[in-house]
Amino acid sequence: MEEVLLISRFITRSLILLSLWFLCFPPGVVCDTGNVSASLNSSSKPKVINIGALFTLNSVLGEAAKPAIQAAVDDVNSDPTILNGVQLKLLISDTNCSGFIGTMEALQLMESDVVVAIGPQSSGISHVISHVVNELHVPLLSFGATDPTLSSMQYPYFLRTTPSDHFQMYAIADIVDYYGWREVIAIFVDDDYGRSGISVLGDALAKKRAKISYKAAFSPGDTESKINDLLVEVNLMESRVYVVHVNPDTGLNIFSVAKALNMMGSGYVWIATDWLPSYLDSKDAVDSNTMNILQGVIALRHYTPDTDLKKSFMSKWNNLKYKGSAGHAGFNSYALYAYDSVWLAAHALDVFLNEGGNLSFSYDPKLHDTNGSMLHLASLRVFNGGEQLLQTLLRMNFTGVSGQIQFDPDKHLVHPAYDVLNIVGTGTRRIGYWSNYSHLSVVPPETLYTKPPNISIGSQHIYSVIWPGDTTSTPRGWVFPNNGQPLRIAVPNRVGYKEFASKDKSPQGVRGYCIDVFEAAISLLPYAVPRTYMLYGDGKRNPSYNELVSRVAQNVYDAAVGDITIVTNRTKIVDFTQPYMESGLVVVALVKEAKSNPWAFLKPFTAEMWFVTALFFLFVGAVVWILEHRINSEFRGPPRRQLITVCWFSFSTMFFSHRENTVSSLGRMVLIIWLFVVLIINSSYTASLTSILTVQQLTSGIQGIDSLISSTEPIGIQDGSFALNYLVDELNIAQSRIVKLKNPEAYLRALKLGPKKGGVAAIVDELPYVELFLSNTNCLYRIVGPEFTKSGWGFLSLSFMVSGFPKGLPSCS
Repeated sequence: MEEVLLISRFITRSLILLSLWFLCFPPGVVCDTGNVSASLNSSSKPKVINIGALFTLNSVLGEAAKPAIQAAVDDVNSDPTILNGVQLKLLISDTNCSGFIGTMEALQLMESDVVVAIGPQSSGISHVISHVVNELHVPLLSFGATDPTLSSMQYPYFLRTTPSDHFQMYAIADIVDYYGWREVIAIFVDDDYGRSGISVLGDALAKKRAKISYKAAFSPGDTESKINDLLVEVNLMESRVYVVHVNPDTGLNIFSVAKALNMMGSGYVWIATDWLPSYLDSKDAVDSNTMNILQGVIALRHYTPDTDLKKSFMSKWNNLKYKGSAGHAGFNSYALYAYDSVWLAAHALDVFLNEGGNLSFSYDPKLHDTNGSMLHLASLRVFNGGEQLLQTLLRMNFTGVSGQIQFDPDKHLVHPAYDVLNIVGTGTRRIGYWSNYSHLSVVPPETLYTKPPNISIGSQHIYSVIWPGDTTSTPRGWVFPNNGQPLRIAVPNRVGYKEFASKDKSPQGVRGYCIDVFEAAISLLPYAVPRTYMLYGDGKRNPSYNELVSRVAQNVYDAAVGDITIVTNRTKIVDFTQPYMESGLVVVALVKEAKSNPWAFLKPFTAEMWFVTALFFLFVGAVVWILEHRINSEFRGPPRRQLITVCWFSFSTMFFSHRENTVSSLGRMVLIIWLFVVLIINSSYTASLTSILTVQQLTSGIQGIDSLISSTEPIGIQDGSFALNYLVDELNIAQSRIVKLKNPEAYLRALKLGPKKGGVAAIVDELPYVELFLSNTNCLYRIVGPEFTKSGWGFLSLSFMVSGFPKGLPSCS
């Protein structure tokens, strides 16, 4: 009995001690795999929370971000309204612009059980570190990684606290479209940041019917010699609009080399992304040599509203204790985003703790050290509240020094906007704004957010620009390629109708009406157009114009000049201007002179018209008789006399010679109406009879395209004409009925023979050809029926002045 009592007391005491142990030291959290991990924090709020910072300290962005982050931590820790006495402890690691070093630093930082990491500013390093934070469930707040691909679902714990380059590239596309340029050359650093940004730029330009004509990539460590070779290559190309998307630490080399190559003069357009203003803003005073090489450049800078918070921070910046020197030096827009990143983390942690979030970490069994490994992977722990904290971060909404901090469903900051700057003199000049809400505008974006969005062409506006070469005239944006290659212009080598375009023995090699129009237009241009005419076709038959247009689209020829008709399927692959000659399909048929006829006086009216007219004469006479015979003695008498009176009265009104008077009001009204009708009948008859007796009458069995469709007789067309496809595909005429004819002489033979003797019933061709053909036929043939298509012959009138250019060529705009 005593043994049972002792066992009972032992169990009771053991349970009490175990309960006290659990009250003092809560159990660890169980991982998904079922293993128990060590808990690092108690259920109450901790006194210190570790947050990390990863970026390159010795860089343009790093020198701005470091003092801003340190100042933000101090401000949070000194603010009693947030975190309720919990202090933030900042752990800074230097990634040293290296993905490998950045990864090692990130792993070491995670060993300190940080709950949020701020940075890095490099997009390439962010790609690598994002895999680390994904595994450890630590949110990564980047103030400088602008690569658009980082917003993908592949990196759920990556959160960007600065606008993505996605919006910056669309801003550049709007600027390009605003000035009417159609091609740009992209000069960019060949890494994740550069490639992804330029890829988005290509998509944005495509929506504006523009494109990147050439992508000039260079490695981050390339020497000036390699950059020189690259710029020499792009300078030989057609486009003169350059978009420079590089890093701020090395980007100026591009412009210094361009200046040495005389590429910063008149006619050139340089557009720089936000890297350039970031570099210039971070310098207390930029030397005059640097500013001289940047004259006329357009650049984009992150737009941040001038709020009281921003002004207060700017006033404190000059005297921050963490800066290496006093003054404005080191500041740029990324300092604002870095400062707000700390406050975003603080606000989210405050909400997280107030909602009962637990700052605990657990071991991940997938992370273990292999034999001899010095990486200490086993010391890395998963932040158990990472997912909850991430969702808290995404729903934050407050106003920071950079503006409103709030995220949309795609994890982008709301209201992305940019200043559009023009570098002139010794500084920058703001010429407008761009926002995702209203695009280009001279009004600050926040004033437009209360109005309905308006992105119509008429609403887009920025102030005038002083371009490279100190000119205010908007550059054309292109030149003829400076590579010794003249413009290759195809001219159809026609067999018939050589008056329009044909081979010639002159030095020019071609002649014709179309060539004369082209040369006249070229002579009006204020610049020379080196060109070479190249005949297309074997000279034995007319070439296929559809194939000629395809050759232009395939860049076999640069252009085509000639009698090229603008039709729908051709406009899908090449650009045409407004037509310089109207054209359309008509029907030409043989006509015969009508023989004279003694009964020609009856031809003005048909038999039905004669019958109806006579019937109305008798009807009107009968009506007048009914209204008059009771009160008018002239309409009385024997029946025979009354009948003769009615007939005489009605037919005598044709010549207005009736002698009987009308007495009744109704009778007079009927007579007035009838006399008006008779006047119209007499006038029509007289005009028609005069035409019949004085004009030569020509007749044809074909009345127009409708009678051709309904018949089964053969139809002639010009060899190589688009009329074949139109008749077969659009009008469903059997191709077996179509006869191809080479020249006007073949037209004459086929029409003269007729369909019964191996010829054709009619010819379908374009109006300019038909008018030239009819001018030499002595009225034996004529156009029957109306013109049943509307088109024209076109060429580019604003620059190259040619009929067709590959789709999207800037000279076609």
